[in-house]
Amino acid sequence: MPSPLELAANAVMTVSIVLAGRNNVHSWWLGVVGCTMFAFLFYGVQLYADVALQLFFVATCLLGWLQWLRGAGGEALPVSSAHMKTLLRMALAGMAATLAYGLLLKQFTDAYAPFIDSAVLAFSIVAQLLLMWRRVETWPVWLLVNTVSVPLYASRGLYLTAALYAAYWVNALVSWWWWRRQMQQPTAA
Repeated sequence: MPSPLELAANAVMTVSIVLAGRNNVHSWWLGVVGCTMFAFLFYGVQLYADVALQLFFVATCLLGWLQWLRGAGGEALPVSSAHMKTLLRMALAGMAATLAYGLLLKQFTDAYAPFIDSAVLAFSIVAQLLLMWRRVETWPVWLLVNTVSVPLYASRGLYLTAALYAAYWVNALVSWWWWRRQMQQPTAA
């Protein structure tokens, strides 16, 4: 049976994630609330990389909110595509961070699945940065993160969270299509 905290965190984050996929700025303040709840939840089940990730998300939700509202030059930031060189650097940084943080967790904590947990952390950061910059490539990275997260959370008994991350996988797929469509429209914001 899910705890009240798991239920509340998932409810808030589901609304936030669906709104992000629909390119709606209100996803950000809901993200602050939901990520704070998830930080407490993950701490309780020894997923420390996920706790750090949620704290990062709180900060980036605040920055993303401002970025989407004001963007560059004071105008709303449009959906666009990232440069291939940028994506390659981000992928390499994600892999290096996964290894480094996984080694730290393995050596100094009682973390469960330190490298898998660290991969969720590292590539969620990559995806979140792409989301903040309104880059369409955020969605394939979220597909990867959600694919890894579902079995990780299920293995810790967070079945509701695992099920919702499976639904977020579908949302990421639909959102990827939606954002690509918006990029093709000259007035997309």
